[in-house]
Amino acid sequence: MTHHPIAVFTDVEDTDISPAIAMLETAGFETRVLATRDPQKIVAGTEGAQALLPGYSEITREVIEALPELRIISLMSVGTDSVDIDAADEHGIWVTNVPGAATEEVATHALSTVLAHLRRLPFYTASANPTDWNTRSALAPRRVSELTLGIIGLGRIGRELARQSSALFGSVIGSDPYLPDTEAVRADLDALGVRRADLDEVRASADVLSLHLPLTEDTEDMVDAEFLAGMGEGSLLLNVSRGGVIDHAALADALDSGRLAGACLDVLDVEPPNPDHPLLERDDVVLTPHIAYYSDRTAVEYVRIQAQNAITLFETGRPESPVNTPADRPEGTHDLS
Repeated sequence: MTHHPIAVFTDVEDTDISPAIAMLETAGFETRVLATRDPQKIVAGTEGAQALLPGYSEITREVIEALPELRIISLMSVGTDSVDIDAADEHGIWVTNVPGAATEEVATHALSTVLAHLRRLPFYTASANPTDWNTRSALAPRRVSELTLGIIGLGRIGRELARQSSALFGSVIGSDPYLPDTEAVRADLDALGVRRADLDEVRASADVLSLHLPLTEDTEDMVDAEFLAGMGEGSLLLNVSRGGVIDHAALADALDSGRLAGACLDVLDVEPPNPDHPLLERDDVVLTPHIAYYSDRTAVEYVRIQAQNAITLFETGRPESPVNTPADRPEGTHDLS
């Protein structure tokens, strides 16, 4: 009797996963779609499965330990903070992501929202009517070529933002303690027009400060009241990475006090936000609903890569884009036959 491995999708509310299902079933998988983020329902629906394909669901240690046959948690995102990777390691489970799939989109979205804020586009699109036609914003648009863009995190997206922005801004400076200081790295940053500096200098010197950080124990609430106090007076904060890196109450205070001129955010600490979230419906905040990654291309690529990671593991014993190296499991558990 042929044994078909089972692949389970959790929540898929804003994604067309039909191409991924077709890929998996062609490769010999049985597929299930749970349409839930509820951990108890995920455990119940994933019983006996070897591949788990989450959307926005949090995959905790408790979920992982309840699924002894699981071989892979294949994410449909670049970020991996929704999974307890230590628990996955301990139980021999691969965790994969979709690196690079939306690099251009996220960088372009970041630049677009910053330019919208600097040019006061939300105000002027609202005032483009017969009554308010000649009304001017209290703050005049700023000349971009006279501004410094600071980038914290010089990974794929940070470097792509630098590439797109270097011809527009007067200067671009960046900080990344994990990026090695080698001749090749220096040449790459120089070609991108980035001057490397330490975090304090980037924070203090930037007129626009853009965050490109994973959410970890070290970065959670990293941008707190003390951090914001070290930013330049009247500067702008941009975040298209993870909402949890910012203390949003502290950011609201910095905006209220006039310390910062504004913020451009694609992510929040809670999504969707509560109605009383302090950064909703503010004239000094350009807010988008975690959509920076989205395009006609990524809508296809995210689900393709997510499915392909599971398929490749079961065909070769190793997925294409792992983020961990799990403990050894008994041989043969990845066979399709």
